This record gives sequence, structure tokens and C-alpha cells, in this order.
Amino acid sequence: MSRSVLTILGIVIGITAIIIVMALGQSAQNLIVGEIQSLGPETIVILPGKQPKGLSDVGGTILGDSLKEKDFKDLSKKENVPDAANVSPVVFSSVSASFGSQTYDTIILGISPSLFETFSLEVKPAGTLFGLNDVNEKSSVVILGDKAQTELFGNSDSVGEKIKIKGKNFKVIGVLAKKGQSSFVNFDDHILAPYTTVQDLTGLKYFNRITVRAKSVEAIPNVIKDIEFVLRNNHKIDDSKNDDFYLQTQEDLVKSVSSITDILTIFLGSVAAISLIVGGIGIMNIMFVSVTERTREIGLRKALGATNKNILVQFLTEAVILTVTGGMIGIVFGTGLTALTVVALNKFAGINFTFSFPILGALLGLFVSSAVGFIFGIFPARKASLKSPIEALRYE
Repeated sequence: MSRSVLTILGIVIGITAIIIVMALGQSAQNLIVGEIQSLGPETIVILPGKQPKGLSDVGGTILGDSLKEKDFKDLSKKENVPDAANVSPVVFSSVSASFGSQTYDTIILGISPSLFETFSLEVKPAGTLFGLNDVNEKSSVVILGDKAQTELFGNSDSVGEKIKIKGKNFKVIGVLAKKGQSSFVNFDDHILAPYTTVQDLTGLKYFNRITVRAKSVEAIPNVIKDIEFVLRNNHKIDDSKNDDFYLQTQEDLVKSVSSITDILTIFLGSVAAISLIVGGIGIMNIMFVSVTERTREIGLRKALGATNKNILVQFLTEAVILTVTGGMIGIVFGTGLTALTVVALNKFAGINFTFSFPILGALLGLFVSSAVGFIFGIFPARKASLKSPIEALRYE
């Protein structure tokens, strides 16, 4: 019994790993897709540079400088993009903020007031959001994320106080209600300010992003055409192949993220499945030992009329039962460990993970464990079936 338990341990570990990888992969995908969709299906993001074709190209979109003030102003004109509900530029930079002896390294986000609505951002009581006048006047005002407020002020009230960024004083006019991760931006960690103020502070004369919200989902194709026309005209581009910008809709982002997470899940699952080969070899070994130990039993069964096929099926069935049992135990363990991991991530890391049971993973686990039992059990079973009944009965 103990030998059988140790034998199927490789199967249990392999299936457990596959279940964990697939479950966490699906949960991560659901989380990211949910965050993307929280922006609303009407949101279109304009990014600088050429559309990246791989991970090595992503940095170019962050450092690109092709989106300028003229682009934002032209896109904001109703006659140019009539189906746009609002247009918002985004500029960001790493900074170190300080209050008294406290310092906090973070990201300062320069935005326009319309982006508060896009991301459903609200401030805590006693605070206020900045408006268009603050943008036009490059006001030295900031809104702190919940974590940024805690890091700089602890439990003290920060509204009305001044913090220092790059040697310049900024008045805190509000603290964001706890928001958490939203479309790859954790507003709790960041500091928000008028985009003109951030450009003046950092010396940036371009935007890292421009977001456009269409009036409706149906209007998205028209908005995209208008955006491309305006930007190509501004950038003197005749051929779309030479675009120094690209657009992302929420649907595009969802497809991209789903593809990436699916590939990673398959890759990690494949790595985890290596232990199944080890488990399969263990099954083969135990079956060979079993055939040797049960030689007289095989001879007796054959003497009583059992055919080679009967013996083959008997030993093959035993191998499959062992691996399927290991697979079922692995599914239970994998599900339990995944659930505990999700609880831990939610409690200690503040990640809003939801447990997702991988039905496909469970079915795959049962199929693979059965296949392992069959493949690695066929040779020992065949060896048993071919034994001569006379020699088997004489075996000591």
C-alpha cells in the first residue's frame, strides 16, 4: 500500500501543479480583464510610437513623444471628432514627495478633470477635485492617493497642507477615496495633479497617453477614423504604415491580455507536467515489480483459462486506476491550495482575486493521468500477459 502511495506521488504533484497554474492563471486573467473593462467599452487610448509587436517594443510607447498639445487640442474640437464625449491627456513621471521628515517615492499623474469621470475617482470628505481653471493656470495643487496620504501624513489630515516635489511646494486639496488597481494604474499609490502642472514640473512637452471616450459603443469605429485622420494630418503622415501612434480599445486590450495569460498558463502548465513523466516512470517500475511478485498468480489464472488479453487488461486497469486516483487527489489538493492562495493574496497583498475553479484543468488532469497510466502501464501489462503458464507456476 505504502509503495503504491509513493508511486502515485509524482502524479499527485504534477496534477496539483497544473490545477494551481491554470486556476491562478484564470483568476489573474479575470482580474485584469475586469480592470480593463472598468474603464468602459467606450474608452479609446491613444499611445505614442509604433504599435509594439513584442515585449521588447513596449518601452518605446512609454518614452515616445509623438503626442503633443496640438494633437490634444485638435482632438478636443467637436468638428474634428463629433462623436467623442471627452478627450483627456495623461502625463506621468517618477518623483519623490516629502512632508517634513517623511518622503515617499511615487508616480505623479498629470491629468485633465474629465479623467476623474472616466476612472470614477472621488475624494474623501473635506477634499475637492481640481478643475479646468487649475489646468489653465498650472496651479500647484495635488490630490493624494490613499496610500500616498498614509506614507506622508500617517493618520493626520493632509488637506490644506503643502508637500514638496522637486523643490516646489504643492497644496494638497484632496485625498482619493480608496480605489485600488484600475486598468494597470494603482491610484492609491500615486499623486494626481493638473497635466499642465506636471509638464511644467518635469519639462515634458508631450503626453504619454491621450484617452478619448466615445459617446457610445456604436460610435467607436467613427471616433477611431476621426482620430486617425486628425493625427495623420497633424504629423504629416500619408501612409498608415508610418503612423507614430496607435490606438487601443478595451476590446483590443482584453484580447491581448487574454492571449498573454493563456500562453503563460500553457507554458507554466507544461513545465509542471514534467513531473507527470516522473510519475509515469514510477508507475512503470511498480508494475514491473508487481508482475514479478505475482508471477504465480498469473500462471494460476492462465491455468484456469485466463487469456493473454485478460491478463493484459487486468494489469493495465490497475495502472490506470493508480494514476487516475493520483489525478483526483491532485485535483483536490490543487483546488485547496489555490483557494488558500487566493485568500492570502486578498488579505495580505490587497489584490482583489476571485477564485476560479479550472473545469478544463480538472478534465485535462483526469485525461492526462489516465493517459500516463495507459502509456506507462502497457509495457509491464504486456509482459505479464505473455508469460508462459507452466513457467509461471514453477516460479518461486
